[in-house]
Amino acid sequence: IGICQLVQHDALDAATKGFEDAITEKMGDSVKFDEQNAQGDSNTCSTIINGFVSEGADLILANATASLQAAAAGTSDIPILGTAVTEYGVALGIDDFDGTVGGNISGTSDLAPLDEQADMLHELFPDAKNVGLLYCSAEPNSQYQVDTVKDALEKLGYTCEYYAFSDSNDLSSVVTTAANDSDVIYAPTDNTVASNTEIINNICLPAKVPVIAGEEGICKACGVATLSISYYDLGVATGKMAVKILTGEADISEMPIEYAPQFTKEYNPTLCEALGVAVPDDYTAIAE
Repeated sequence: IGICQLVQHDALDAATKGFEDAITEKMGDSVKFDEQNAQGDSNTCSTIINGFVSEGADLILANATASLQAAAAGTSDIPILGTAVTEYGVALGIDDFDGTVGGNISGTSDLAPLDEQADMLHELFPDAKNVGLLYCSAEPNSQYQVDTVKDALEKLGYTCEYYAFSDSNDLSSVVTTAANDSDVIYAPTDNTVASNTEIINNICLPAKVPVIAGEEGICKACGVATLSISYYDLGVATGKMAVKILTGEADISEMPIEYAPQFTKEYNPTLCEALGVAVPDDYTAIAE
């Protein structure tokens, strides 16, 4: 099994580990993993995928959207399972996506209920006026998330502004502008954000601007709260799908995209205390 992971950070690492553990539990040493990391470069994803194709991998795990897009372009024969991909229709350019990709692609989605993330922001910051939406413009699933959250927040009476950066090079200046102009910042499940949380925290914390995050890893590093899934559990679900494909129990072309079984309201105790954010009792503290 070839594993192409876009970049190294807690969420994607956990998904890969869950995937490998689930397969090893069922199939033992009969499966070998070739795990490769593209260090955040979509062109490197393509190179990795082409290597898997030429080596004749039996299955490919595409961890994150850019990996999935590279795999879809690289082979129409080898089964491809995506994980940590938010919306497959957006990622693969499928209009009127009905939940099943078809062909040689299926997988799992890390999409948390975006309207509930907006409700969480409203619950914690009812008096805020301006919300900054911070995301990487090179990630189509990030655009999908901030568009959806913007609609939900505007219905709740907030004024929302996009703060898009193209890569890590312009992140600092964009975050600085967002912190100056926003009462609260929302950051979706975005791989470039997840890889650069220290930069975000070093700007937002001194500016006293709280960040609501799309997932736990980002929240742990620079956010006050999140409605998050377990990426390890998501990886396990993907691994179970892989076992069914490898054993011939299931046909990937008929397998619908699977979603995380549960979501947890979580908060970052350190940053909440530093920013004076009071959190309701139904939130779980993220372990240090």
